[in-house]
Amino acid sequence: MQVRTKETLKIYWHAARNYKLLAFLMLIALGSVTALELLVPLYYKEFFNILTGAVPSVSVAADLLQILFMILGLNALMWTIFRFTTFANDYFQPHIMADLLQNAYAYLQRHSYGFFTNRFVGALTRKVTKLSRAFEVFADRTYWNLYPLTIRVTGATIILYIFNHTIAYILLAWTVLFIIINYLFSIWKLKYDTLRSAKDTETTATLADALTNQVNIQLFNGHEFELSRFKKVTRELQKLQTFTWNLGSIIEGVQAGLFIIVEFLLMYFAIRFWQRSELTVGDFVLIQSYLLGLINRLWDVGRHIRDLYESFADAEEITEIMNTVHEIRDVPAAKPLQVTAGKIEFSGVTFSYHKTRAVVRNLNLTITAGEKVALIGPSGAGKSTIVKLLLRFHDLDAGKILIDDQRINRVTQESLRLNVSLVPQEPILFHRTLMENIRYGRREASDAEVMAAAKLAHCDEFIREFPQKYETYVGERGIKLSGGERQRVAIARAILKNAPILILDEATSSLDSHSERLIQDALKRLMRGKTVIVIAHRLSTIRQMDRIVVLEGGRIIDEGTHDELLQRGGLYAHLWELQAGGFLPDLVV
Repeated sequence: MQVRTKETLKIYWHAARNYKLLAFLMLIALGSVTALELLVPLYYKEFFNILTGAVPSVSVAADLLQILFMILGLNALMWTIFRFTTFANDYFQPHIMADLLQNAYAYLQRHSYGFFTNRFVGALTRKVTKLSRAFEVFADRTYWNLYPLTIRVTGATIILYIFNHTIAYILLAWTVLFIIINYLFSIWKLKYDTLRSAKDTETTATLADALTNQVNIQLFNGHEFELSRFKKVTRELQKLQTFTWNLGSIIEGVQAGLFIIVEFLLMYFAIRFWQRSELTVGDFVLIQSYLLGLINRLWDVGRHIRDLYESFADAEEITEIMNTVHEIRDVPAAKPLQVTAGKIEFSGVTFSYHKTRAVVRNLNLTITAGEKVALIGPSGAGKSTIVKLLLRFHDLDAGKILIDDQRINRVTQESLRLNVSLVPQEPILFHRTLMENIRYGRREASDAEVMAAAKLAHCDEFIREFPQKYETYVGERGIKLSGGERQRVAIARAILKNAPILILDEATSSLDSHSERLIQDALKRLMRGKTVIVIAHRLSTIRQMDRIVVLEGGRIIDEGTHDELLQRGGLYAHLWELQAGGFLPDLVV
């Protein structure tokens, strides 16, 4: 945990270092206010010494008023400086919290495709937001509580030591003991706070998973089943919260006992010294002022320490992610991919998920510039995996992939994906407007260019039916649109991007016969002059490809044109027969 805490502090420092001057001024200001607070009891000490040791007179009253005005001046100065600290903090903390969110988001987004497939979106969202809140707690407890407490304890001990060594030693020893007890207790309690934080994240992930699959819950009457799962995880969270809160109540009881003891000891010894004329009434006021001030600060010090470590526990999960090296990284001095023709070559490519399940085995495939190749085969043959490898969502176990004789693992990922357009089987849209979703293919495109792409993909026909037209929000993941409409938006996005390499992964699977006819001409225009890879189970959509590559078990078992493969028989001919020659009109390219 200590290592993780150090890593969390490094993350905080990385975000705060742009505000070093402001942080320094804030420390000086708050330190000055705390030091001035320690001076006020000294004036009250003198005030009460005069008050108790003199006969009322004009000159005595003048002395008392002079002290009173000094106290007023100190309070006014403290008020002024403290206002600076509050306004400075109002700028300092929100800026760093925003930077932390941005840094966490930026690093998280650079993780690989495989990273996100193994994690709940809701849990990741929770972890990112916890980081900024954890910093807020850390900054508040450190700056407003522990830092001034350190100055107060040190200053009070020094001042009391000047007047009476024994009183100073008692106060210092008790303060150190009090803080050590709270610190050790907080460290011991931390493991339970960490468990509670993890369970809190799990609760959020469970809730997000259920809400995301609300349609499935209704279709399969899973309301009671999902409620029981949510009840289970929330009960576990409740038990951990109850246990950790009870621990907090116990330590508060111990603290109250320690306060009673120290107040008795200080007053007991003060009386003894007063008997020997070593302390005055003003000294009693001084001791009581410092004691009450410390009690007010120390009462919550255990909670501050626990809050501090709880914040580290909350930040631990995202700290781990931010210290996890990105699985897919650009090599040092990686150059941008330069696509001059669009030739793609897979040479001895082998890939396994989790190093256990081989999906692609020693694949050798060359797609010439401008060639249109279809990949077909049964489920699990490796078709979609080949596409993911080409996009470098995963790194290879062996072999290499080249585009125009450039190895894709030696060029920048951004330039690679800039030159490849993908129309996936299940397009997922942002909960943004249709205009924004289509423009995502080329974000600098004008409205006119977006609308032109939408017309080519036959999106314009259904978009015009919406009251807000292109400003219509599509819902989370595009849920307000039908599957066919989402695919047409994805095709419009690819048309707008106009990359030299095009991948169609079941791009027409959600289209009915009428809709598919509508976009055949759009696809024909989209594929013109490009290197194209098509994945399709509906063989009617690939008859006119330049070449059809048949995959099984991650290997190429046959390739050729539609007619050649039918003449040779084999898996392709068998699949064709099963589809009765295809049940949709041919896609003419």
